[in-house]
Amino acid sequence: MKIEEIVPGAPPASGFRFMVAVARYNSLVTDRLLEGALGSFRSAGDEISEVSVVRVPGALELPFVVRKAVDAGSCDGVLALGCVIRGETGHYEAVVSGVTAGLGQINAAGLVPVVFGILTTETLLQALDRVGGKSGHKGVEGAETLLSMARLSRSLAGGGRP
Repeated sequence: MKIEEIVPGAPPASGFRFMVAVARYNSLVTDRLLEGALGSFRSAGDEISEVSVVRVPGALELPFVVRKAVDAGSCDGVLALGCVIRGETGHYEAVVSGVTAGLGQINAAGLVPVVFGILTTETLLQALDRVGGKSGHKGVEGAETLLSMARLSRSLAGGGRP
């Protein structure tokens, strides 16, 4: 059962404004993440009124633009998409730790939901498996998670109790 089905008195979930922040680095993967996410948002119909896409150079730049959008109050939630492949960079741990901590802090502030859609893999093949291959599509999953969290956030703000 989905949480939005058990929150009594939840206001209608319509007109969400979302931002998708996507890293250009490893674009073979991140473009597919974005494509899947946008397809999922389109299937939500009128429930979403606007989706803005912001591209940044790499995953480590994602917390900066996400923080700016959240602080500006310009969206009801953010999906951060990126891909860090261990073999592609000698500073894998630093990038993964930085983006995880940065996005985690913003999400923990509780202003709007921030969904972590960063693939952290050992190889390009593993990453490709997660954008429509044998491991599903993490872009689609991220969009679905954001919509679910935005609904829940709106319900909780309206006084609904699970």
